[in-house]
Amino acid sequence: MTRKQKKMLIRIVIAAVLMVVLHFLPEFVQVSNTPLFLLWLVPYGIIGYDILKKAWKGILNRQVFDENFLMAVATLGALAIGLLKTGDYDEAVAVMLFYQIGELFQSYAVGKSRRNISELMDIRPDYANIEQDGQLVRVDPDEVEVGAVITVNPGEKIPIDGMVETGESSLNTSALTGESVPRDVKPGDEVVSGCINMSGVLRIRTTKAFGESTVSRVLDLVENASSRKSRSENFIARFARYYTPVVVIGAAALAVLPPLVRLVLSLPPEWGEWIYRALTFLVISCPCALVISIPLSFFAGIGGAGKAGVLIKGSNYLEALAKTGTVVFDKTGTLTMGVFDVVDIHHSELDRETMLEYAALAECASSHPIAASIRKAWGKPVDLSRVGKVEEIGGNGVVVEIDGKQVAAGSSRLMRRLGVGPIECRSAGTIVHMAIGGEYAGHIVISDVVKPDAAEAIASLKRAGVRSTVMLTGDGPSAAAQVAEALGIDRVHSDLLPGDKVDKVEELLKEKKAGETLAFVGDGINDAPVLSRADLGIAMGAMGSDAAIEAADVVLMDDNPLKVSKAIRIARKCMGIVRENIAFALGVKAICLVLGALGIANMWLAVFADVGVMILAVLNAIRALFVSRL
Repeated sequence: MTRKQKKMLIRIVIAAVLMVVLHFLPEFVQVSNTPLFLLWLVPYGIIGYDILKKAWKGILNRQVFDENFLMAVATLGALAIGLLKTGDYDEAVAVMLFYQIGELFQSYAVGKSRRNISELMDIRPDYANIEQDGQLVRVDPDEVEVGAVITVNPGEKIPIDGMVETGESSLNTSALTGESVPRDVKPGDEVVSGCINMSGVLRIRTTKAFGESTVSRVLDLVENASSRKSRSENFIARFARYYTPVVVIGAAALAVLPPLVRLVLSLPPEWGEWIYRALTFLVISCPCALVISIPLSFFAGIGGAGKAGVLIKGSNYLEALAKTGTVVFDKTGTLTMGVFDVVDIHHSELDRETMLEYAALAECASSHPIAASIRKAWGKPVDLSRVGKVEEIGGNGVVVEIDGKQVAAGSSRLMRRLGVGPIECRSAGTIVHMAIGGEYAGHIVISDVVKPDAAEAIASLKRAGVRSTVMLTGDGPSAAAQVAEALGIDRVHSDLLPGDKVDKVEELLKEKKAGETLAFVGDGINDAPVLSRADLGIAMGAMGSDAAIEAADVVLMDDNPLKVSKAIRIARKCMGIVRENIAFALGVKAICLVLGALGIANMWLAVFADVGVMILAVLNAIRALFVSRL
């Protein structure tokens, strides 16, 4: 409990004790109405002075119609009725007391939610160890320069992204990924900040400044998520702006019009009775439950998702995620491991070693996983002196000079572009066609491994209510169909260039149902254009990937495709809570407002309609934090 909350608790206790004493005082001491009124002002002032102060500031700033104004008018009016007519002040002080209890509860609940999220995302390192004069010295991570060597002892957080120079260890990545499975690292491996070193001592050469490291970017993303409001939040904000003035006018009409009508009809006006009803009407009408619980629901939902390793950049994206009807996957690195192996060589008169040698030389400048698999299969150092002019043709392949001969490696489209007739392959996998000296030289079959959880991920999406799953790939039709059939994907589009994927997403956007979201799931590194074009971009396996964090709306910090359905279920749970709170708050208030206007409801029921509904709505909102079983 914070210092402010403790201070409020003391005020509540003192006011409650004084209220009980004053309630029973007339039974033991004869007190006239005016002195009794002055005595009741003491607990009222103790418990309500800050509300009155805020209401007055709102009037001065021309922002009159808020919950502070409603509470001030209602309770001061009740005190005035007690002074002029009834001599009863319990309700006025009780309304303010219970309102403050509700505010304390709400403050504690929000604070607890923030603390839970802070603990779940407790990845900000406090220090970095650098070596000075043979000793390890702790410094602020901001002071560590790129390229410096830091030491991370067992049990410490990795403060800055970098590469392991010496040492072997296991890393706990759960704060980032939500998964408890450790990750083993050795010299040459890249590591990201926020992970905890579990065993050996690591010496890491930093590759980024602290402000650009994964830990800083993730924390910035979570902290700024509240700035992107959902349509529900914007609706509630607009609703409160118009709703409060309307109920104030309604209360004024309730206080004035019926007595005037009664006067016209030669009946007693009963001003006190109708003013009391109007004041009750004001207390009931406070929109606290909506104004507090709806943003808290989204905040808790984003925090709960963060715990599970799903970073959602704003409430608007969480709302869009809940409406997902179509999920489009990029194949490589998303549904498959992205780890390629050379399986076979077909239709080549060259021996395997010579074919792989030419292919490795042709792909010497490429960082693509396909190129890496060819160089790995060749298994020897590439002699770059043999490679002359290199021309990369986007989405098709490369044309290079090797030992003075033109060598082309790539798709069948590249072969046809060069006037070489390719021989199509029916084997499943990625096919790299080769042409040497303008003549077709055969093709290399390279296979990718489907992720173990990919089939379950597709089935889980369908159980979550996703209507359609689609796979986009640059692979040939045979390989693409085989993967789609094995995973249970509804539709597949193959043989696509990077630009074709954007066009295909455009087509799918036109086909989707009204009100649904089309989500594209990619590895976030080379899928930025498609991630940006889809209704919702989801980058998977993005721990340490700047491109993923920048391009996507939702970032999954590990490469498990099951997290996609989990993210959708989290979003749908959160939106369900939001709808429950809106329906509950508006429903209870509507009933109580009618009862208040008819004189059936008193101030005690008004307290429930305001404070009670707010507490129940806040408790319901906090449920969005708990997503472990989704």
